Amino acid sequence: MPSIIPSYIYTLFASIIVSTIVISACGISTANLKAEAEKQQLSNIADYVATESLELISHVTAENVTSTLHLNVPQLIGNQRYWIKMSNDSTRTWIEVGFGMIAGSSNQRTYVPSEAATSGTYTSGSGTAILQCFPDGSGVKLILSGGH
Repeated sequence: MPSIIPSYIYTLFASIIVSTIVISACGISTANLKAEAEKQQLSNIADYVATESLELISHVTAENVTSTLHLNVPQLIGNQRYWIKMSNDSTRTWIEVGFGMIAGSSNQRTYVPSEAATSGTYTSGSGTAILQCFPDGSGVKLILSGGH
């Protein structure tokens, strides 16, 4: 009789250990899925800003006027703040995005298929993102502002 009780206890402990492992694996999998969805949403925001930038550039180039657009971007992704930064070099224009309060360099870039001089950043959570576009002597200038 005494040998039967320890086998029940061992079975109970083994069940607890296996359950803990399964629950932990599910939690890790859910966290990874959430992080991937947030990263995809951030990428979608960069695509949206690039598309709106191209539309403004086309409008300004055709009509030689200044345009201002209030961007429809969320205040938070999940419960995280993010930033958007416009940059360019001599051959390309791009939108960079990342999580956090301070804009830095990011590997999440979306290129705008048009040349323009760009500047500005937007930090989510504190205001509306504004995209301005106007003719600038030698081309077009794009300025992103808001969220300060």
